[in-house]
This record gives sequence, structure tokens and C-alpha cells, in this order.
Amino acid sequence: MSSTRIKRAKAPPRRPSRAPKRRRSVKQSRLNMVINALPISPAQLQRVANWTIGIGLAGVLVLGAEVTGVTAKIHEEWAQAVGRAGFQVKKVEVVGADRIDRLKVYDIALAQKDRSMAAVELEDVRRDLMQYGWIKDARVSRRLPDTLVVDIVERTPAAIWQNDGRLSLIDESGVVLEPVTVATMPDLPLVIGPNANRRAQDLDALLAEASSLKELLAGATWVGNRRWDLRFRSGETLSLPEGDSEAKAALAKFAHMDGANRLLGRGILRFDMRDPSRFVLRMPHEGQVAPSKIDDARAAADAVSAGQANEG
Repeated sequence: MSSTRIKRAKAPPRRPSRAPKRRRSVKQSRLNMVINALPISPAQLQRVANWTIGIGLAGVLVLGAEVTGVTAKIHEEWAQAVGRAGFQVKKVEVVGADRIDRLKVYDIALAQKDRSMAAVELEDVRRDLMQYGWIKDARVSRRLPDTLVVDIVERTPAAIWQNDGRLSLIDESGVVLEPVTVATMPDLPLVIGPNANRRAQDLDALLAEASSLKELLAGATWVGNRRWDLRFRSGETLSLPEGDSEAKAALAKFAHMDGANRLLGRGILRFDMRDPSRFVLRMPHEGQVAPSKIDDARAAADAVSAGQANEG
């Protein structure tokens, strides 16, 4: 018998074993590191983000409504509904008005077309009131159901301003309050000339240097936008120099001289102190005043001359 030889298949060559792979370390992104460093949890952070997005969307919607006029339409409809419910302006209560024309205040307060209490713009009413010269300050408020309350601070008249033949009542700051006529002029000092009203405070400060003369003053003229001429009730005019300090010094000196020699009321026409080194008196001519007044004026002039000689 022939013997059969069985061939065995060769085993495949054994591959060398590989070392197990090492896991690569995953590096965190900078954003994750910042988030992990925050003192709040990711869930809380998510809620904050959601609220931020929601508020942003709400702002966009509100802005869109403003641009398209939706908000104004809603406000208008609401104001009309308030008015239909009976909340309409029917009365105006004025507080603090003494000299002011109340009818003028009523007209200003009720000038708005929409009388609904909700539609009245209080700041607009106040702005219109502040255009009225008599009003120094004003506060406007609502008192439901139908009343506007106007609380006023009035200006105080301080002088009469004469300019270009017109007379106006002004306060201490020179604000024009209202026109006046010769027949309705109050007993207040008269300031004359362009921009004299704006110098009313300066005049008041000037007269404070000689309070004894303030009650004797009839008027003051702002000359050449530079200096004052003061006119007294007894008829004399005092010409003061330019400059606040120079004018105050001259007026104080004149008040002292009048106290010592009684210069006012003695017939002298003008006292000129524009030159600090000279005191000039303008005497009346014969026929302008009574002869006794001329003698009195000359006596006053002699007293002044003697006083200046003694000072020298």
C-alpha cells in the first residue's frame, strides 16, 4: 500500500505584539477653562444667557415699536380711553399768583388740544409758562379727576426801564415783566437807555454803597454802555465815572459830602465826578430858578470848595 502523506499547513508567522496605545490627553479650550473658573454652575450660566437673550429681543421689539409708531398709537388710545372715562382737564388751580394775570396762566395751561388728563404733557405746560415774564419758576401737577395745579413763583418788580420811548416794568435781574404807561407807572426807580435793564443788578449794588441816597433817587441813565448818570427827586444829576469800583468810590464820596454840606435840594443842576481828581458843579443861570435858590446853590458850592481845600 502506498502510504499517503498529509501535508500540514504552515502556521502564519506570528506578528510581534504591539504595545497598548496611550490615550492622548484632551486639552481644554480657553472658553471651557473660563467657564469652569466662574463661581456659578453651568446651569446658572445658561439661565443668565437665556435672560440676556430675552431682554435683548424685548429691547429690539420696543425699539421697533417706537420706530413704527406703535407705542405712540398705544399711548394715544390709552389717553383717549382715560378721557372717555371722565378724567379730562376741566379746571386749573393757580397757587402763588399775586401780581400776575391769572387769565394768562389759564390760557397757557389749557392751550393743549387734547384735554385728557393722561395726554397733558406737564413739562410742555411748564415750558410755556416760563416764557411769561412774570413767572420766575413754575411747577405743574395733576389732581385727579379733572384739575391741573399750577404752583408759581413770581418775579418782583424793581424798576421801570425806558428805552426808545417805551416803558417796561423789570425785576432786579432786568427781566421785562410787562409794558406800562406813564399813568400806570408804579413808584419805582427809572433806568434809561439801551441795555440799562441788564445793568439793574449792578445799579442796585452801586446804590448799596450809599443807602442814604437810594430813597432820594428818581432815575438812572446808562450812558454810552459805560457809566451811570443818577437823577435825584430834587432835580439834580450826578455823573459817575466808568468802572464799578470807581463809580462806587465816587458815590460814597458824594454821599459823605451831601451829609456834611447838604448838596441836594439847593438848586445845583449837576454834579460831575467823571474825573476822580475833580468835582465839578453846574450852577443854574438867573431865571432858571428863584434868586434865593441861586444864592443857596452858591453857598453849597463854597462849602464844597472849602471842604476840598481842607482835605488838600
